[in-house]
Amino acid sequence: MRGWLRQAAGGLPRQFWFLWTGTLINRLGSFVVLFLSIYLTAERGFSQSQAGLILGFYGLGGAIGTLTGGVLTDRWGRRPTMLIAQFGAAALMLALGLAESYLQIAGAAFLLGMFAEAARPAFSAMMVDIVPEHDRVRAFSLNYWAINLGFALAAIIAGFAAQVDYLLLFVGDAVSTLVTAIITAIFLAETRPAGPRRREAGPGLGTALRDPVFGVYLLLSLATVMVFLQHLSTLPISMLADGHSAATYGAVIAVNGVLIVIGQLFVPRLIQGRDSARVLAVAAVLVGCGFGLVAVARTPWMYAVTVVIWTLGEMLQSPSNAATVAALSPPGLRGRYQGLNSLSWSAGTALAPILGGLILQEGGDAVLWGGCFVLCVLVAVAQLLAGPARARRAARLRAAQEEIVTVPA
Repeated sequence: MRGWLRQAAGGLPRQFWFLWTGTLINRLGSFVVLFLSIYLTAERGFSQSQAGLILGFYGLGGAIGTLTGGVLTDRWGRRPTMLIAQFGAAALMLALGLAESYLQIAGAAFLLGMFAEAARPAFSAMMVDIVPEHDRVRAFSLNYWAINLGFALAAIIAGFAAQVDYLLLFVGDAVSTLVTAIITAIFLAETRPAGPRRREAGPGLGTALRDPVFGVYLLLSLATVMVFLQHLSTLPISMLADGHSAATYGAVIAVNGVLIVIGQLFVPRLIQGRDSARVLAVAAVLVGCGFGLVAVARTPWMYAVTVVIWTLGEMLQSPSNAATVAALSPPGLRGRYQGLNSLSWSAGTALAPILGGLILQEGGDAVLWGGCFVLCVLVAVAQLLAGPARARRAARLRAAQEEIVTVPA
C-alpha cells in the first residue's frame, strides 16, 4: 500500500498540493450551482423557463469568463487572474444570495459565471507550469479525484443546509471560495514563463483559434462531451419514462461519483506511458457503449451497469484530455488554450440538452442512444487518425522549450 501511495501521489511539487487543497476546499463548498435551479423555483417562486434563463445567463457569463480568463492568464499572470476571479466570485456569491428582484438575480448570476469560470484557465495553466510532463496524467487524475470527492460531499452538506435556510448555501459557497483565494494569495507563487516566451501572448486568441491540430482535437472533445452530458438531461427523462422515480435516478447516478472516488487513483498507473490517442479512443468507445446500452436498460440495476461502463470511459478520458491539452499548448499561450478547452465544455453543456431532447422527442430512445454509440465510435476512429499529428506537434513544442532552456539568451 505504501508503494502504491508513493506511485499515486509521491514526488509531485509542493505547489501542486496547494493547488490540490484549494480545489478540494472549493468543491466542498460548491453548493450554489448544485441547487440553483431548485432555489430559483422552490424558494423564489420562478417558473421553470425563468429559472432556465437565469442558468443560461450563468452559462453565458462562464463562456465569456473562460475566454477572458485565458487571455488574462497569459498577459497578467496565473496568480493575479486567480486572485481577481476568486475574490470576485466570493463577493458575487453573496450578492446572488441577497438579490431580490429577477433582474438582480439574473445580473448577479451572469457576473458570478464570469468570475467563477475565469479562474479555470489560470489554474490549469499553473498546474501545467509546475508539473513535469511525465507526471501530468498523475497530477490531473489526483485533481479530478479531489473535484469528485468535493462534489459528492457538497451535495450531502448542501441538502442539509437547504432544509435550514437557502442563504446558508450562498454563505458556505462564498466562504469556501474565499478560503481558496487566501491559499492562492499566501502559498502560490507566479509561474508564468519568463523571458522571450511572454511575447508569444501578443497575437491574441486568433493564434490558438487558427491552430488546426488543436481545433480538430477540440471538436472531438466536444462530441464526447455532448454524449457524456446526456446523463444530466435525457437520461433522467428516459428513466422517468420507464416508471422510475427521481430518487432512483439519484441513486443510479451516484454510482458515477462513488466509482470515481474509489477508482480514479488507480487510473494513472493504468495509462501511464501509453499512447494518449489510444487511451482517448478506448475512453470514447466505453462512453459510447455505456450510453448506447441505455436503449435496452429497463430496471435500476441495468441503468447502474450503463453508468459503470461510461464512468470507466470518463475516468480514462479526463486526465488524458488534460494532459493532451497541456502538451499542445505553447508555454506563452497556455492560458488561451486552457480557456478554449473550457469553452468547449461550456458549448457542450449548452448543446447537449438541446440536441438530446430534440432527438429523443422526434426519434425516440433507440435513435438517441444508438446515435450516441455511433458518434463515440466515430470519435474513437478520429482520435486514432489524429493522434500522430498531435504527437508530432507535442514533440516540436518540447524540443523548442528545451532549446530555450539550454541555449543562453
